[in-house]
Amino acid sequence: MGARDSDSDSGRDSDSDSGGAGADRRGGRSGPLAVPDSALADTLLERLTAVYPTAADPERARSMRAYMKDIGPFLGLPAPVQRTLSRTVLAGTPRPTEADCAAVALRCLALPEREYRYFAVDYLRRHVGRCSAAFLPVTRHLVATDSWWDTVDLLAAHVVGALVAADPRLTADMDRWIADDDLWIARTALLHQLRYKERTDVERLFGYCLRQSGHPDFFLRKAIGWALREYAKTDPDAVRDFLARERGRFAPLSVREALKNIGEEKEKGEGSGA
Repeated sequence: MGARDSDSDSGRDSDSDSGGAGADRRGGRSGPLAVPDSALADTLLERLTAVYPTAADPERARSMRAYMKDIGPFLGLPAPVQRTLSRTVLAGTPRPTEADCAAVALRCLALPEREYRYFAVDYLRRHVGRCSAAFLPVTRHLVATDSWWDTVDLLAAHVVGALVAADPRLTADMDRWIADDDLWIARTALLHQLRYKERTDVERLFGYCLRQSGHPDFFLRKAIGWALREYAKTDPDAVRDFLARERGRFAPLSVREALKNIGEEKEKGEGSGA
């Protein structure tokens, strides 16, 4: 599933900017959240827990768990296999209500194997348009529970971002999230505009980057660079100018990531023979 296809933050690479490669950045489990009653969730979870284990691969599961820094157990389902199994699980089911979405996500969260989280994330990506601003606390719970980039990044860009775009009043929540002590909540705020392109609130994006520019953790430094690099696809000059002014406030990792595809120099006039 797509939940494993993030911006290669599986890395915690050997870069000296990683803020200490041995640090444990995995999130804990946030406070309890009530699971709504949902006949649809009952059906999906019954199918899901019957279908997914049929393709379990213990050897692959061990490898996946190691690759994901022991965030939790896996069934060992390759992404194409999981997609096929998910189609079987979803076949013939109706479109969910907001309560159904919450129930499916929270019940998947209670299962140990990571693939159930991936199912939940993909389900929410598909149906986020059926959810209102009232769904934001559910997404926060998902982000803050057993946190790692494999689920957090897609929730940020495809679920939280969609909720905020649909109801701009939620920008006030993002303004609080960016200052949160939980680095994954702050990372979500940084990345929630990732798909906005020309709709990006540039002042807020740059302000968020500055707000976390001194953070020592790799995952926030990387998120700053990723958010800027993505917006640079829309307005590279704005990103270059911002970093020309503020470069000294950012870690080298953030700057490298931001400029990865646009370079240091203005393109105007280059190659013209002038």
